[in-house]
Formats: sequence, C-alpha cells, structure tokens
Amino acid sequence: QVQLVESGGGLVQPGGSLRLSCRASGSISSVRDMAWYRQAPGKERELIARISAGGRTKYGRAKQDRFTVSRHNGYNTVYLDMGSLTPEDTAVYYCNADIYTTLWDSANYWGQGTQVTVSS
Repeated sequence: QVQLVESGGGLVQPGGSLRLSCRASGSISSVRDMAWYRQAPGKERELIARISAGGRTKYGRAKQDRFTVSRHNGYNTVYLDMGSLTPEDTAVYYCNADIYTTLWDSANYWGQGTQVTVSS
C-alpha cells in the first residue's frame, strides 16, 4: 500500500514563507512525476507545479514566481517552497505522484491535503 503524507501547512502572516513536504511511503518500486496542487474554497483544484524524477519542472498556468518545487529522490519526497504569501494563497495544498509499485504496475496517488492559511 502506498501513502502520500503532506506536512508543513499552517497559519502564516501575509508576506511570510512556508515549506511544504510530501513523502511517499509503502510498497514502492519507483516514483516518477510528483506534483503540488491546491484548492481554495469555492474554486477548482489547480496545478501549482510538477517535477520529474530527473528534476525537470513544469509550473501550472497560474505560475507563481514565489513558489519553487524540488524533490529528494532518496527520500521519495517533494517540497514546495512558498514565499511572499498573500491571503489569496489560502487553500488546501495536495501532493500528487505517479508511483510504480512493481516494474510494471503504476498508479496515481493523492495525499490527504494540508491546510495553508494566510492571515494576520
């Protein structure tokens, strides 16, 4: 069984920074693309950024120069560094990953989400 567990969310003041982490664990053969999404109240879930196992990044349409995605393959972990946060960044942030559990079997997985609230 595979799990994605996010951490690092919380309450931050406007202008502040946060680092989100997401670690994949369980019966894993390899982790391919990992990504971060977010969903604000009343809005659709949107892609923030995706990163391949080789480190190639692709940012979503709402590219935020304030956000940087990275990963540590040895730990099966993806990070999202967010800076200059504004109340509009308030959302639930979700981790997503394409994971092979064997050499041939793969599936797409979601984390449970971590709340980020930007407020004074």
